[in-house]
This record gives sequence, structure tokens and C-alpha cells, in this order.
Amino acid sequence: MNRSDVLIVGAGPTGLVLALWLSKLGVRVRILDKTSAPGTTSRALAVQARTLELYRQLDLSHAVVQNGHKVPAVNLWVKGEPVARLPFEDIGKDLTPYSFLEMFPQDQHERLLIERLEQFGVVVERDTELIGFSEHGGSITAQLLLPDGQEHTCQTCYLAGCDGARSTVRKALDIGFPGGTYQQVFYVADVEASGLALNGELHVDLDEADFLAVFPLAGEGRARLIGTVRDERAEQAETLKFEDVSSRAIEHLKVQVNKVNWFSTYRVHHRVADTFRFGRAFLLGDAAHVHSPAGGQGMNTGIGDAINLAWKLAAVLNGAANDKLLDSYEVERMAFARRLVATTDRVFNFVSAEGAMADVIRTRIAPFLLPKMVSFELAREYLFRTVSQITLNYRGMPLSEGHAGHVFGGDRLPWAHDSETDNFDSLTSLNWQVHVYGDTSEEMLAWCAEHHLALHVFDWHPTHEAAGLARNGFYLLRPDSYVAVADLSADPKVIERYFRDHGIKPFLW
Repeated sequence: MNRSDVLIVGAGPTGLVLALWLSKLGVRVRILDKTSAPGTTSRALAVQARTLELYRQLDLSHAVVQNGHKVPAVNLWVKGEPVARLPFEDIGKDLTPYSFLEMFPQDQHERLLIERLEQFGVVVERDTELIGFSEHGGSITAQLLLPDGQEHTCQTCYLAGCDGARSTVRKALDIGFPGGTYQQVFYVADVEASGLALNGELHVDLDEADFLAVFPLAGEGRARLIGTVRDERAEQAETLKFEDVSSRAIEHLKVQVNKVNWFSTYRVHHRVADTFRFGRAFLLGDAAHVHSPAGGQGMNTGIGDAINLAWKLAAVLNGAANDKLLDSYEVERMAFARRLVATTDRVFNFVSAEGAMADVIRTRIAPFLLPKMVSFELAREYLFRTVSQITLNYRGMPLSEGHAGHVFGGDRLPWAHDSETDNFDSLTSLNWQVHVYGDTSEEMLAWCAEHHLALHVFDWHPTHEAAGLARNGFYLLRPDSYVAVADLSADPKVIERYFRDHGIKPFLW
């Protein structure tokens, strides 16, 4: 195949989700990766609630939850004892269908995505490398190095760089990647172990300037240890062995390690690219932004990039929007990436700061304050909303308009359910749609029917009010289930004007 609609470089979760979403929307994709096979070990583990919500649209959520491990709570330890517990299942039970942290290792995650992608007849082209490209005449011509050493030229309408922190696409476009590198060396160890911290929950030790966390995996006694070292050991990162770092896990978190399945070290950067779009080329995932693993946000953010860009590319390629729509990808995702890098920096700096004062804060003040803080419902809810990414929004951005109730244009649609209805059920569609909670006008009913725009009218229920939704207004939802327009009226002209102003047609795939 010499021509595609979208050429995707990089077959990690970001590239695979982009390929899968586009394929489901009928877009011709080609995805390549310079590695010979999917990874058998991985660093990324956490699948956040917002990602699982979006995965419902691809019929992936059930498989991820079924094959991974639900983490019901996070525990903070000081001086060999747990001092605070944050229970996800209680905090998020009315906020999301996925009120937990899902552990699903990246290697398994990639295999699942590859299997689903193959159902659309799309196979990852392995041992294939992008060596150059140029844009001209409304398309991109790319040069590839094939497994047999031959060079191959192909054409594509758009190019997506999902090729990691050392992105070939970003470097070819000469896009700056400002930021820095954490001085600590990170290590990862998959172990079989026992002890109090092997109870299926997440455990974080705050004792020392070196970060340490125990992440549970599916299967009894299986866990991943993620930690840092910053002393002279960091100077010989390549020669570090598990024995060099194991004592802290054993002593501080009382972990009894029976077997080490694999061990690896790496350095982490905190950077955001100067631009996420250059002509017909885009940067996604680690090619666009990298940050501390604190909070398990990295892979989820890349997947969010892919879903944000996918529906926009499909709309443009299918003639349902003009190219200007694609500018909103950078506006929306760069703002989030910059906030995320700043936030994860602050969190990581807190748990890894050196010095007497930092030690006092971590070992004396934090153990006193944290239990009190998590005893407050608002504080617990804020922490869960932030980590789960359900507070991610595009308020005040070009595609977001109005507000109704506590919901603004650009917000994630709040989840509202009772014994009979769940307002997220309709979100399995990849189309634009309208939600009304209460009653609407005959004009709205007629206009949506005429323009083949799905309209879902829910009988008003107290759960809708509790979720912050307005009665008898409407919410125009984008294909990625974010609110485009929130309005208290029942006037379809508001929707008509929105589509006209943004050069978008309501459409069915």
C-alpha cells in the first residue's frame, strides 16, 4: 500500500489507539515501528478512569478490566508503617463507572490493541523505520527503510509521530523539546513477593529522598517496584542490580521478595514540545511531552492525545470539517500537557526533595496532615478527580461554548446513573450527539432528526441534579464525549450556529 490517509510512526499504546480509532471511523491507516516485536517488559502500568471511559467507545474497557488488576486504594507509609489510606472505590463511586485504578501492564495492553486493530485488517509493519519525509501539494511523501534494507517511498495525507521521547518525526521537523532531566535514576522491578504491602493496593514510601512505590499486578503475590536512587549508585546506572536497591523495599515496606522476574533502570525527562503540529504532521504521546511517572499519567495522556486527534482527522478526511479543526488539537492537548508536567514535577519534587527540612516535612508533618486531609470528602474527591483525569477539560478553548448547570463547554460529560439508566451508555457511538435531561422542544426534535444528529432525552432524575446537569437545557457532545456546547435553551439554532461557525457538519460514520 503506497498511499494512506494517515501514516502513524510508532506502535506503542498512543499509536495503536490512534490507528484503532481511525480504522473504526473508516480512515485508511498505515502504522509502522522500527522494533521487531512488541515489548515483553514495560514501565507503564496504570490505566486511569478517564481512559477506561473513553475505551468504552472502542469496546475495550471490559477487556482491560477483566485482564488487569483493580487497585481499590493507595497507602502512604512513613517509618515502616502505613499512615494514610485513600480509598478509590468510596470516593469515585458516584463520579465514574471506574472508581479504581486499573493496573494493566503496557506489554499486555499493546497486545490487546494489536489484536483489535488486526480485526480491521491493519497490521503493524515491524522493522520498518521512517528515514525522511516532505510535505508538498497537500500531502506528505515519506521515505521508509524496510526490513530487507530496501528504501520505500509512500504518500499520506497526514503523518502522526507517536515515536517516543527520541521522536524521529519531531527531530526531522526541528521542533524544540525544552525541559530537563531528573537527576535521579529510576528503576523498575517485577517481583513475586509477600508482606503487608502485597495486599492488592498501591503503597508509597515517603521516608527518604528516594521515591519508592509498590504497584500490585494481577495474580497473587505479584508486584512492580518503582523507585529512584540519587547517590553514587546513580552514576553507574547501567550496572545497577536489584540487590543494590532491594534493602529499602524490604525494610521500609516489609516486602519479602521471593523472585525477581526482571529489573531495569532508566532516566526520566520533563519536557513539552514547542508545537504539536507542523503542517500535516502531528506529535503525540512521549514525542510531544514527557514527565515524571508520579501519578501514572504518561500513557493515559498519550492515549488522550490519540483520541482527541483521531476524530478531528476523520472529520477532515471524510469532508465533514475543514482543516482548521486540526488546529484545536494543539490548543487543547498542549495546555493539558504543560499543566501535567508542572503538576507531576511538584509531586515528585515533594517526595524526592533532599535536606533536613524536606525530611521533617515527609516524616513528621506529612504523617500528621495526610490522614486528616484524606478524612475530608472534598479533599479525597479532589485527589481522585485529578489523578483519574476526569477533571481534564477544554474550557475557554475554541471548540467549547456556554454553560448549563455546573457543566461548561469543554467539560467531560458528568456521569449520572440510576437503577434504570446510565447516561454514558450512548457514548459508545463515535458520533456527535445531543443530551437533554428533562424535556426539550419540538423544534429540537425535528432539527436533530432532519440532520441525523442523535438526540438522547433522559427523564429528569435527582442523580442528574447531583451530577451538576441542568434541567431542560441541552449538551452537544463531541465524538470524544466532551461537551462542545452547554446551553439552557431548547433552541436548535444554537447548535446550527456552532457547526456553521466552526466549519463542521453533523455526521454519521
